[in-house]
Amino acid sequence: MADGATLARRAGATADTAAGSSRAGSADRIVFLGHATVLIEVQGIRLLTDPLLGGRVAHLRRQVPPVDPSAFAAPDAVLISHSHHDHLDLPSLRLLGLDTPLLVPAGTGAWLRRRRFDTVTELSAGEEANVGALGVTAVPARHDGRRRPGGPRGETLGYVVVRGRRAIYFAGDTELFAGMSGMAPRIDVALLPVGGWGTTLGPGHMDPLDAARAVCLLQPRVAIPIHWGTLLPIGIARRHRARLGDPPRLFARHVARLAPSVEVRILEPGQETRLPDDRG
Repeated sequence: MADGATLARRAGATADTAAGSSRAGSADRIVFLGHATVLIEVQGIRLLTDPLLGGRVAHLRRQVPPVDPSAFAAPDAVLISHSHHDHLDLPSLRLLGLDTPLLVPAGTGAWLRRRRFDTVTELSAGEEANVGALGVTAVPARHDGRRRPGGPRGETLGYVVVRGRRAIYFAGDTELFAGMSGMAPRIDVALLPVGGWGTTLGPGHMDPLDAARAVCLLQPRVAIPIHWGTLLPIGIARRHRARLGDPPRLFARHVARLAPSVEVRILEPGQETRLPDDRG
């Protein structure tokens, strides 16, 4: 864990290939690692969202290479949006280490502690934790996050990461809802789900058009589509594998029409981009 990184709960356009281990003082960046897994690095502090690092989860198979945790420095904290298997993946968390600090939705902490994760902070929407110099605020999401069978029934969250005047919104998994317009006074980068892992999307998700409508509410400087192109069920037809890249391209077209001032950056799994310059 980076020097000075602490956890303190209180109420309240061009992509580059990821360059291995990061260094303190390196440029602020986003690395899309597939599905809802994103490495957010701001001033040398690293946050990893919903880690899904292996080649499979339940009946789903990864369609891009698995993530090698040794390829990047250990995260200072992990953000978990909800307890579905493809967002709270126990094997991936164990790869990162049982002592990795976890920020999790209220209602899931005790379940994780029973599985020997010993640095767990529960948050409800509106509560905040500090990870070093970064503020991480839990925000609402609209999604059924119950873990079946027999898992915890915690909240479903997104997160806003703030350092100075920089703000990054990780939506987790959610449907479109009007409250997105009040997530933060401003959003520099919005990480928005635009697809899923099968041939259809059920309730509680955004398709490319809904995600573009979310951009209209959020008005970020940059929008990055996530939750696409990574997982498919066993035995899926080849034609569906060939269309894994469709959601982010459709999203970009819709944003160009609905919110033309917002820059869309499409990252393939494993690619990174630098964050826009701080507004100062």
